Amino acid sequence: MRAITIILLVILLLLQYPLWLGKGGWLKVWDLHRQVEVQQQANQQTQTRNAVLDAEVRDLKQGTEAIEERARSELGMIKRDEVFYQILDHPGAPKPAPSLQAAQSAVSGVIHHTP
Repeated sequence: MRAITIILLVILLLLQYPLWLGKGGWLKVWDLHRQVEVQQQANQQTQTRNAVLDAEVRDLKQGTEAIEERARSELGMIKRDEVFYQILDHPGAPKPAPSLQAAQSAVSGVIHHTP
């Protein structure tokens, strides 16, 4: 009787091995599920980035405001009837308050000038 119990226990363990550690075992399945979740998160981030880029492309194709904004910020371009004023900080001058600094940055740009 004891030998039959040991034989059945060994058979049970041999049958359990592929279930837990085999090619399609639970550990592999769990690892694959984890990899799928990571890839889905990466795909979601890429879809969000693509949507932003798509909106930007559509805006650049349809309107001139986005092109004008890029020309101003990236290339430093101004229109014909505008005068550009830039306020530079003097190295020895005290730093202005943050609210004043924001106001200066708003002023330090393009001022429309009509002749």
